[in-house]
Amino acid sequence: MTIEARIRELGNRHRQLDETIQREVHRPAVDPLQVRELKRRKLRLKEEITSLEARAG
Repeated sequence: MTIEARIRELGNRHRQLDETIQREVHRPAVDPLQVRELKRRKLRLKEEITSLEARAG
């Protein structure tokens, strides 16, 4: 898999996590621990994307 393809894949997962987070925070019974874990996963993806973009130039 090329770096560009990996970046696209991670970007898609990042967007999906963002959508999941938005759904969770608008639920009547928000689970703050789950939201925090989702945000942590989203941040890790963003960091990996940034790192790959720097390598791709």
